[in-house]
Amino acid sequence: MSIRFGTSGWRAVIAEEFTFDNVSRVTEAICSYLTTQEEAGGRPIIVGHDSRFMGEKFAEAAANIASAKGFKVLRCIGPTPTPAISFAIRSREAAGGLNFTASHNPPEYQGIKFSTADGAPALPEVTKQIEHRIANRMSAFDSASGSIEDYDACPDYLADLAVKVDLSAIARSGAAFAYDPLWGTGRGYLDRLLREAGVEVETLHDWRDVTFGGRSPEPGEKQLEELTAVVLAKKYRLGLATDGDGDRFGVIDSDGTFITANQLIALLTDYLIESRGWELGVARSVATTHQVDRVARARGVEIFETPVGFKFIGELINEDRIVLGGEESAGLSIRGHYPEKDGLLACLLAAEAVAVRGATLGEQLAALYERDGRLYSGRIGVKLTPDVAASLKKKLDDDPEQVGGRRVGSIERMDGVKFLFEADAWMLMRPSGTEPMVRIYAEAGSETELGELLKAGQEYLLGS
Repeated sequence: MSIRFGTSGWRAVIAEEFTFDNVSRVTEAICSYLTTQEEAGGRPIIVGHDSRFMGEKFAEAAANIASAKGFKVLRCIGPTPTPAISFAIRSREAAGGLNFTASHNPPEYQGIKFSTADGAPALPEVTKQIEHRIANRMSAFDSASGSIEDYDACPDYLADLAVKVDLSAIARSGAAFAYDPLWGTGRGYLDRLLREAGVEVETLHDWRDVTFGGRSPEPGEKQLEELTAVVLAKKYRLGLATDGDGDRFGVIDSDGTFITANQLIALLTDYLIESRGWELGVARSVATTHQVDRVARARGVEIFETPVGFKFIGELINEDRIVLGGEESAGLSIRGHYPEKDGLLACLLAAEAVAVRGATLGEQLAALYERDGRLYSGRIGVKLTPDVAASLKKKLDDDPEQVGGRRVGSIERMDGVKFLFEADAWMLMRPSGTEPMVRIYAEAGSETELGELLKAGQEYLLGS
């Protein structure tokens, strides 16, 4: 079989393609790649896992292989959030990290994410080399003797978060919160940090369940109905949530409204520029709301557009060029943080914005829309059948003058094909990097227009 790295590593169904043999192949290829990197010499490797089925067993197997190849392995104790592993790579000056996670995918999936020495997900030029080594069973070394050391990533990671968020302002506000880690790695991290700061937190699903309640551990509106009910019943200031590996966020406002990732990214962009005084740019992926562009214009800062995949935003963070970088799939990071999505940080910043501004997220968004105008965004998925794949390939090369009766102002092909219309309306079609799906994204000035654009995009993709 062919093992390919997608938007965020390699993912497959456990016991079908995700087997110990294939884990060995991937681990050996990563170790082989690292031996070709001069800067990796003598540095340790971080190995961690999320709370999925067999995560600790797969991580143990990888640690044993890396050790046998001569590496010192720092093996994370227990399920560990992806951003904590990213921080560990940087703080321990590691050559890189292997993280066993399938993020928000359904419970039958497992995955391996490889991060380089900067703590960022490996870029395509790196994963292509690893894929080549996997396919050809290449090995650049003989067996050697390394070591394995248990490593607790939690204390140092939380201490680092504590200096990047105004926890004292959150505590002074007297606000109480509900937190749903969705049985994932955020439990014992986000809630622990808030409690140690003197903030009242009620944690839902505070135990390991490898089935994630029988559904995907994704902090979307449908998955957070229980959290919403608790927020309303107990009058909490916010409901906070993270996905299975802690790199994605979900937020419920005090009135039970689900705050979309696009909305929170735009709001936090505005808040950070205002509160931190940072005069840098802002980054968003090609699929993320142009509401961020409007905030950037209002605040007089530069906007950067990247392909989908946080590794591209991570480069801008490493270069200290942006205040915040975000993706509509609920990932963000900020200046001075790591070049990796951090759902725990996003939740903490939402709590800080509410505490410092003394206004609900809904009230803050209303003020932002009053200043900048509002855009409505959404997406749909189309199953990637052979016919759809063929149609997509053709559409990626088309230069239509109109789509759905709207005149196309310009076309971008940074990642998929993106049609730009009047008044900041747009539509994007691109294959998912994690699922057999074509995503159609759109944004417009009203919900009605948004619905029309999504329908037009589907008809355009499936039409002859």
